[in-house]
Amino acid sequence: MKLRPHHLMCTQGYSGKGYSKDFVENMNNITNILRNNKDVKINLVFFTDDICISCPEKIEEDLCSSNNKIKSIDEKVVRYFNLEEKEYNYKKIVKYIKDNMTEEIMDDICSTCQWYNMSKCKEVMCSDRSL
Repeated sequence: MKLRPHHLMCTQGYSGKGYSKDFVENMNNITNILRNNKDVKINLVFFTDDICISCPEKIEEDLCSSNNKIKSIDEKVVRYFNLEEKEYNYKKIVKYIKDNMTEEIMDDICSTCQWYNMSKCKEVMCSDRSL
């Protein structure tokens, strides 16, 4: 499974809301796999991933209507947590991020996201230290 950096956090805070019916169905399937399989491996990619495929904001490969904002969010996640484009165990990399997350970092990374104030991202990533 391919995930871009900020989706490591989105998959934790996601609660069934989304851009469209297709997006929600895809996100439900992906989060179900990630949350319920302790050994799932992900390939961290710095471009369009398996979640982006169903996003109505996607224009073409590695281009969406909010591309600059999305790239900036991804870059912050990479910088704060020293991530690389490679394979990770999903549960382990999310635990590492959660263990090193602060509310200030979370706000810096996610405050421009339209879903941030209505999601559980901050609550999950900053409060619950267990996976």
